[in-house]
Amino acid sequence: MAGLHIGGIALEFFLFAATLLGVALFHNHTLKVAVIGAVAITLYKLGFAAFNGQPGLSGLALHFSHEWVVLANLLCLLVGFALLSKHFEDSNVPAVLPRFLPDDWKGGFVLLVLVFVLSSFLDNIAAALIGGAIANSVFRGKVHVGYLAGIVAASNAGGSGSVVGDTTTTMMWLAGVSPMAVFPAYIAAAVAVVVCGIPAARQQHAFQPILKDELAHAPVDWARLGIVVFILVTAIVANILANTQMGDLAEFFPVLGLAVWVAILVGAAIRKPDWSLIPGAFKGAVFLLSLVWAASMMPVDQLPIASWKSAFGLGFVSAVFDNIPLTSLALHQGGYDWGVLAFAVGFGGSMIWFGSSAGVALSSQFPQARSVGAWIKGGWHVAVAYVVGFAVMMALWGWHPTPKRALPTDKPAALEVAPASASSSTFQVLKVNA
Repeated sequence: MAGLHIGGIALEFFLFAATLLGVALFHNHTLKVAVIGAVAITLYKLGFAAFNGQPGLSGLALHFSHEWVVLANLLCLLVGFALLSKHFEDSNVPAVLPRFLPDDWKGGFVLLVLVFVLSSFLDNIAAALIGGAIANSVFRGKVHVGYLAGIVAASNAGGSGSVVGDTTTTMMWLAGVSPMAVFPAYIAAAVAVVVCGIPAARQQHAFQPILKDELAHAPVDWARLGIVVFILVTAIVANILANTQMGDLAEFFPVLGLAVWVAILVGAAIRKPDWSLIPGAFKGAVFLLSLVWAASMMPVDQLPIASWKSAFGLGFVSAVFDNIPLTSLALHQGGYDWGVLAFAVGFGGSMIWFGSSAGVALSSQFPQARSVGAWIKGGWHVAVAYVVGFAVMMALWGWHPTPKRALPTDKPAALEVAPASASSSTFQVLKVNA
């Protein structure tokens, strides 16, 4: 079943584009649009196309068997980290931060740098939600959309140069790319954070200045803060074990997501989480999972010839298209500079709010972010930062492609990829069977 084509382009792409357009235009009904789009694409492929060459219900079942672990992990993480961020907010740490942050716009900028640093060793969803919780407190609940875009950009930038900071870089690591080959992404990422961080901080200062003094009578709840640390450490340990010691199990079981929830439940014996957040976080997760599922069914089987120009273009594509399939195709194709590609696909998703899981998660805290128009208008500096950061990286680092033969993916192998969102959480998504 070859499926239908319009002008040589598979109909699935038009359906996916219509879904993304609907999300952009009807931002008050994004969940409905995403679910309808995912269902429509699924039904079309059942009737007229195939799932990776396998038609009908058997093809759907096989495709789902490859995707469900990542979908389950992502669901657990999005909902779980919503509870984590509330724990952090209720610990009163955000309330005492004004004591340490500068009083003017530089305070907002320092906060973005903090998110950048956290995301280099934490999941970028957690870093974005922690940044959002702090911003909500120090800006009295009035956070500018442009600043929210800055938080997402900082979280995605922080993960781009670390093999444990972003799903795409973890994929590269598992495929045999050295962590040092990804690290140069920080050349562009550091520049990008400055370029978008300063305008974002100034936007926020004009919209709502930072608290000049810490909130009165706000003692730190060390027990809640300890729970936050425990959950994050559990996530890091589970991620490392999944990538090194539990490869087979992590491929067929949502190890990371369940580990986070075990930590949440253990912590609940000390401090009860705000369970009322679950319905809202679940809706946000279903929205993202619908887009991830739809993107996983796109018949993408090749990329342009590897070059700095194609890597640059992939950054813009990742703002609207799942960057995990893009990364897996790049690994299979070979010939990329992995640091350049890591920045492109990692930071690129920040240009639109649904372009990364960090953006989707943060929008569950701040509904005003769920407008493509408002995001692009307020967060214009993110696109500028991407271009400037990429240009600086080319000028200082250049293009150093790795020959395809240097990667394990060049050997006779079965490359199995499970898509997730741009700059999503760092769980195992790729296995190479030699």
